[in-house]
Amino acid sequence: MTYTVREIYFTLQGEGAQTGRPAVFLRFAGCNLWSGREQDRAEAVCKFCDTQFVGTGGPGGGKFEDASELAAAVLDKWPRGDEGIPYVVCTGGEPLLQLDEDAVQALHKAGFEIGVETNGTIKAPAGIDWICVSPKAGAGLLQLSGNELKLVYPQEEDTAQPERFTELDFGYFFLQPLDNAAKEKNTRDAIEYCVSNPRWRLSLQTHKLIGIP
Repeated sequence: MTYTVREIYFTLQGEGAQTGRPAVFLRFAGCNLWSGREQDRAEAVCKFCDTQFVGTGGPGGGKFEDASELAAAVLDKWPRGDEGIPYVVCTGGEPLLQLDEDAVQALHKAGFEIGVETNGTIKAPAGIDWICVSPKAGAGLLQLSGNELKLVYPQEEDTAQPERFTELDFGYFFLQPLDNAAKEKNTRDAIEYCVSNPRWRLSLQTHKLIGIP
């Protein structure tokens, strides 16, 4: 399988339960909920994506002919001589359009613990170490278990209200304020919901707050 990748880079995880952890971000190109073109945003299932995932023009991006080549490119971004456990966050777009068992095995062979950030519309392959699902209103949810569920908040549609997800099999439940013109109000509303519903925790996009990728 050829893997199409927008970018590969080393940074700190900025969101959710793994906030602050050094990681290589492997951003696959493509998504099943939006084309990535602004002219299509109004008609997309997911209308609020803040990520560039089209093409291969980002740092480290390209087409990789097989899983071994992909894993080698990811390993090249991890600092040499570090004693920590290498960690890769597979993201997109929607990474599960491309992340398959071959890629999981190759990344494990390279020494990586593997995380994925997915919209949950595709079942994850076996072997992923950390699954973060971020449901989107109007999109069917097939991945019903994982380590964390991270809900962008608010989403007005009934299909994306927090109470719809609390019985699913996740270790953590996060609300992440929607980053739009009403971000300050969204943050206050998310705080209020978490205080009133302590199963939920607040997730902030700390990478944006401190100015890192």
